[in-house]
Amino acid sequence: MDVETLPLARLSLSMPAELLSQLDAMVAERGLPSRSQMIAELIRHELAEHGEERAGVVLAGTITLIYRTESGRVRQALAQAQQAYLEEVISSQHVFLEDDQSLEVLLVQGPSENLQGLCDLLRKIRGVQQLKLVTTTALLPPLHALTSYTLQDPE
Repeated sequence: MDVETLPLARLSLSMPAELLSQLDAMVAERGLPSRSQMIAELIRHELAEHGEERAGVVLAGTITLIYRTESGRVRQALAQAQQAYLEEVISSQHVFLEDDQSLEVLLVQGPSENLQGLCDLLRKIRGVQQLKLVTTTALLPPLHALTSYTLQDPE
């Protein structure tokens, strides 16, 4: 079936004027005929990523966040979310950006459902503006041996 013959549905959305300007610039740079085509492409990309069949697979990767830092509330909520997924969050790096924004990168590893759950929890935090999960099936080597440790006498 040709894309042009598919039934269309209308969508109305609101966004900050600056974001719309950036979208228009992207549409022009890519030579697309309309905003609708660009938005449809972006949605298809996100749906493909969201629907990947990786159930039960252990993945390693990064979660990159951009968020507003106008109050400590956002950083506290991010820390609580990471603590809820303590087994999956290996490390995090934070830097302050311009215009009262912060960038945080989390190194993560765990079952795909857990990583998606962490992303969903982080997305719900008011102030988070962007979030991107990038994964691979290549894993970090075990951090600790599975055998029991024997405490050494420091003598």
